[in-house]
Amino acid sequence: MHYSDRINALKISPIRRLIPYADEAKAKGKKVYHLNIGQPDIKTPEEYFEAIKTFHPATVAYQVSQGIPELRDAISGYYKAMGIPYEREDIYITCGGSEALQFILMILCDPGDEILVPEPFYANYNTFARLALANLRPIPTTAETGFHLPSEKEVESLITSKTRAIWVSHPCNPTGTMYTPDEIEMLCRLAKKHDIFIIADEVYREFTYDRGSERFMSFGEVESARDRVIMVDSVSKRFSACGIRIGCLAIKNKEFLAQAMKLCQGRLSVSAVEQVGAAALYKTPKSYLEEVNKEYKMRRDVLYKGLKAIEGTVCHEPKGAFYTMVKFPIDSSEKFIIWMLQNFDINGETTMAAPGNGFYADPNKGLDEMRIAYVLKKEDLEKALNILKQAVEAYPGRIEPIKA
Repeated sequence: MHYSDRINALKISPIRRLIPYADEAKAKGKKVYHLNIGQPDIKTPEEYFEAIKTFHPATVAYQVSQGIPELRDAISGYYKAMGIPYEREDIYITCGGSEALQFILMILCDPGDEILVPEPFYANYNTFARLALANLRPIPTTAETGFHLPSEKEVESLITSKTRAIWVSHPCNPTGTMYTPDEIEMLCRLAKKHDIFIIADEVYREFTYDRGSERFMSFGEVESARDRVIMVDSVSKRFSACGIRIGCLAIKNKEFLAQAMKLCQGRLSVSAVEQVGAAALYKTPKSYLEEVNKEYKMRRDVLYKGLKAIEGTVCHEPKGAFYTMVKFPIDSSEKFIIWMLQNFDINGETTMAAPGNGFYADPNKGLDEMRIAYVLKKEDLEKALNILKQAVEAYPGRIEPIKA
């Protein structure tokens, strides 16, 4: 039977493809600490549940394609509180941030067009680009520099006549990097100069740490670029509500939104009940987000301390999101993870992370790196890191660090 070239070009998620090995380990009685997936364990706010309890129309009808006014107004208020003047008409609701990203690429790209993206990048960016028959062109970054951007000259050298946008996860999944105001302004400058868009994936905006010394700056704050900054957002991580599947795109560009409306109408509407629940989430007290931030900062500190104790690792202190990419003294992160699940445990417990090469355009890069998600409570995270340290020391494919 025939299957399309488009679908054959897609790869299995690097975050999930080793799950069968974890399932096998669990079937043998092992406990597996999952550092491979960004599923928060924080309680979803009660505001969501109260709202959907009272949702009881006579008929659950189609909603307006761009999203219900209550939710768009709630998101508008959220942005205005940050100093970003998105109005209701600038915001379209999508089925999670993922649908927003797919819509954006379909709007911007013809087959063979290019999107620049700092590498390593969220693995599903590859999937979304291939579905749009577009190509990701990496902006190289390294663990040694904390995955910050290269010079403006180097980034500009990657822009071609086929470039349609620069796509940035900020703070970054998978690296945990929070880009500086200088980096943000540089990318916006290049977007204006070359008449391209910025795709600003800021779903981890609330997860930024050390705010006293380093301020988080949104791409939406760059007033001169608001007609070309396409903001992508979601309730998934902010309110620990990944299963709600409500996101949005926002931009001060009526022409772009007119194109987006075609796609919104094509899929008819987003779930009515989930939109009602999501609108209520924006009434969550500020104290909820403050407590969540405090909890993840503590987990970040536990993670960084544990990683630094593993000889031969190259890692930076993540400033945002709840991930970091780490270079380990091993021959292959995928082989190492499988070996841990099959052959290594401490008192019947082991751990798993996500192989680093799945976050690169070229699967031959990042072979000695792993993305680690610090979404476990403190006690479990400490146990997982101790297992990881002893596993690295015992691994047959360990590469001894070069002594200075």
